[in-house]
Amino acid sequence: MLSALLGLLASVACGPREISPLGAIEAAYQDARYHKDRIDVTRARGAEGTPDGATLPDLIARYRAARATLQKALASVPPEGPGADDRRALEVIKRTFEKDLGEEQDPGKPDAGPAAAPGGAGTAAPAAGTQAPDGGAHEADCAYVARALAEGPDGMRVLSDRMYACFGEAARNLVFEGQTLDRLTVFSLLPVTDDPARRKKLFLAMQPVWRSINGDGGPESSFRHLVRLSAAKRGADKNPVEAGAGVLGIDPGAIEGWLTAVLEKWREITPDRIIEPWDFAYEAGRASRTLRAAIPLEVLKPANDRFYHDLGAEVAALGIQYDLLPRDGKDPVAFTTFGARPRHKDGTWVRGEPWVFAAYRVGSIDNLNELLHETGHAIHIAAIRTRPAFMDWPDSDLFTEGIADIAALEIFEPAWQRKYLGTSVPLADSLRAKYAGIVMDVAWTLFEIRMHRTPGADPNDVWSDITGRYFRVRPHPELSWWAARGQLINLPGYMLNYAVGAILVADLRARAKDLHGAYTEGDPSWYGWVSERLYRFGLERPSRQVIEDFLGRPVSPRALLEDLGRAGGP
Repeated sequence: MLSALLGLLASVACGPREISPLGAIEAAYQDARYHKDRIDVTRARGAEGTPDGATLPDLIARYRAARATLQKALASVPPEGPGADDRRALEVIKRTFEKDLGEEQDPGKPDAGPAAAPGGAGTAAPAAGTQAPDGGAHEADCAYVARALAEGPDGMRVLSDRMYACFGEAARNLVFEGQTLDRLTVFSLLPVTDDPARRKKLFLAMQPVWRSINGDGGPESSFRHLVRLSAAKRGADKNPVEAGAGVLGIDPGAIEGWLTAVLEKWREITPDRIIEPWDFAYEAGRASRTLRAAIPLEVLKPANDRFYHDLGAEVAALGIQYDLLPRDGKDPVAFTTFGARPRHKDGTWVRGEPWVFAAYRVGSIDNLNELLHETGHAIHIAAIRTRPAFMDWPDSDLFTEGIADIAALEIFEPAWQRKYLGTSVPLADSLRAKYAGIVMDVAWTLFEIRMHRTPGADPNDVWSDITGRYFRVRPHPELSWWAARGQLINLPGYMLNYAVGAILVADLRARAKDLHGAYTEGDPSWYGWVSERLYRFGLERPSRQVIEDFLGRPVSPRALLEDLGRAGGP
């Protein structure tokens, strides 16, 4: 199946071509990116070298040489200028050189520049998926004065970096009943902890994470300084909400209405009673509790691999690598990155080596869903077939996050559960489990929009208003329980990609089933079919064009609202 897929993709990709005036530049660019990708993966693994024996200093030396070659080649662009396609390729190379291919000064320290890629559920850029900031084992100085960092040179970046480092340290060291847990483990335990008092105690164990973002909640909190800087930057530049939506042809003015429509639909399908914030995940977690016994930790990877195999996307054959064990210093956000990019060599395609990073201590439907999502990123980038300049994530993080779930969300269909877990839950319970995380992402996005509109507001009050109105959660303005997502501090505005991405992927999933048929229990032709239409382009084609060609129209929230409506009433 893999050989047939590669043949199909090679037939639609850039086959042998004449060397353009930019041939030397593009070859140097491919070489530099290859070595930088290997450095990023080695650091993300917390390793001193690669599995094939190259040490980190060796990788850095090779990268420096490749970067110098690229820099020299960029300085020799033909004065007459290239053609349109080459001109766009050159723009991408120059932009990436400045943004992502920085100097490597000290082999003993993590790179100060952007790391990894979006993808995660924290990640495509995890954030990716997202962007994955440095997860090194060095300890951050968390006894800082936010105002002092914010007022210094490059204040927003400096403050954000310090907050994220402290967030990561707190997220890896949460104490509950004498045990040290991480943030994801706490999230996975909340839906399955039956005793209300113990559930509250587990929820409150997250307080060090909240404090790492919002301090004591007062006007001098780190988050309040950060959001003021971010709001000012949005005023000076372009609002990322507007920019992200505009890239896909979505009217930015419609976004808030879409978000509130999703939250209103959620309110319709959930019981009409007030709940505590520590009960939200439990109320929606009947599926998690029922399926818990069927998803121990050791089932996560085999279930993931079997499903993608049945879709014609054999993860081992595609070169996908996984780093899933917890360890000190590991990035707290799951993400996927290239590792090595597919490339055209001697008339054939050489596969890439995507890497998936996460940290799982327990099995759960949430962790399995996240793993399926990150593998969705990996099979996407494994299928890209284009020239080296365009061998990258698409031009829209929103699109990148959305298409990672085209297959992953089948986990919430009872037929999928019966086949891959041996048991299932009723559709209504499954859909509430599916959308509990999505509506939280929607709520966080709405929270960001409102905080940036009124940066002087108390974030606890803004969050209490949103969750009280749409989730019927009792207000607790004394708790900064919104402060649980790293993207809120290292990538302000990025939550939009998860929220509107959910709307986008519901639209794409419905269209895929209309055009190609159901794939809940697998379909070996699925991966080749989707790759040709959605995955293969990288930066070769604008995301809006890819989406609208596939849908035959602009994006709409209708498919998501209809799917959520399948849950019926409370």
